[in-house]
Amino acid sequence: ARTQEDIAGDGTTSAAVLAGTLLEKAQELMEQGVHPTSILNGYRLASEKAMSYLDEYKIDIDSSDVEILKNISNTSITGKASESYSETISTIAVNAVLKVLENGEVNIDDDILIVQDKGQKITDSELVEGVVLTKKALHPNMPKKIQNPKIALIDTPLEVEKTGTESKIQIKSADQMEAFVKEEDKGFKKMVDAIVKSGANAVFCSKGIDDNAVHYLQKNGIYATRRVKESEMKSLARATGAKLVRSLYEIDETDIGSAGLLEQVGESDDAKTFIKECSNAKTVTIVLRGGTEHVTENIERVFDDALHVIASAVEDHEVVPGGGASEISTANILRSFAPSVGGREQLAITAFADSLEIIPRTLAENAGLDGTDMLIKLRSGSGKDKYVGLDVYEGKVVNMVEKGVLDPVRVKKQAIKSASEATAMVLRVDDVLRADKKDMMNVKPEHNIHNYDASGMM
Repeated sequence: ARTQEDIAGDGTTSAAVLAGTLLEKAQELMEQGVHPTSILNGYRLASEKAMSYLDEYKIDIDSSDVEILKNISNTSITGKASESYSETISTIAVNAVLKVLENGEVNIDDDILIVQDKGQKITDSELVEGVVLTKKALHPNMPKKIQNPKIALIDTPLEVEKTGTESKIQIKSADQMEAFVKEEDKGFKKMVDAIVKSGANAVFCSKGIDDNAVHYLQKNGIYATRRVKESEMKSLARATGAKLVRSLYEIDETDIGSAGLLEQVGESDDAKTFIKECSNAKTVTIVLRGGTEHVTENIERVFDDALHVIASAVEDHEVVPGGGASEISTANILRSFAPSVGGREQLAITAFADSLEIIPRTLAENAGLDGTDMLIKLRSGSGKDKYVGLDVYEGKVVNMVEKGVLDPVRVKKQAIKSASEATAMVLRVDDVLRADKKDMMNVKPEHNIHNYDASGMM
């Protein structure tokens, strides 16, 4: 399941269910006297044939067609108790993927951030072309809203530099104390002056910012926040075009990024700062809203699946019909293929075909339909139209392409591959264990333990 998630982003349940069914069928074959090696060979041939057929069966799409991509997203949402929000989820997910598409590839983990914002409706969720941080200004008098902010990303502390060795300063008078404080204060002012000179009016620092530096930043009308995560600093850089500055006194206008708007929303610890309306942003943020933490966490998982299937379709430009259509059609092909193989491997190939049908059967049963009846209808319909699948809402067998129910071919192929590999691994281990047990049972009489005396000698 983890491999399926990493490669395809969805289809983990299908892969797990298919693997379980393949193992059940393998057990039945072994009980009929079919050797595990023959089952393994048959399953391998079936998997290869299924992959080959899906390459022929797939449909090429225009990866910039928003409606097709939304249909793909809607298919992934079905059955996850979020169907009533599919329009909101799919619209945001499709726009997010297309915004960060670069050279035909989508990096979801780095370029699409999801921030939960509890207390509102799911339909109030939004896509921000930029970054949203759970941070607030360090001083109440700092600006909370800046049009066209100039953004500095500081990757060094705005604090008194600590030396590597311990040292002590003896202050013997109030004048010395005052001079020391003034000198320290001068250092903070020099830091802030460098930022002001660069033209920045918004500072995001990955390290600490001393309160004295905060004072001067506030005095110069600069928004600032500290201890921003490294990953968030990189996202800010990709969204705003700013460069990470590691030597404060070398900062200049070429290091500064930009956005259309910086706005802090809220004043509590969960206040958020929006850096949005970034032109040519390479990173976007989905602000996920919901009434409770449980709701937002569940919707975030749905969003994650939707984003990955859309990304797969955009990168590969290929889909197959959903609703169990691809599994039924592939199963029919495997049944036709099995007799050409001969031997006991053909029994395993047929078992593989039967196992694939667990997907449409499960779809039917989860929709409250009779699994067997729907399977019979699907087999019959698929013989006439290879794109026929199950419409779970109407309980009918229809053309899934015309219905707009589509899945990325990557998800289907990876599910078969993951299930086949997991099954093969279990069968190989089982075969070894059976062989070891057989060897233990075939002990020569003279080596039997009751032929030894207490001293261990014959």
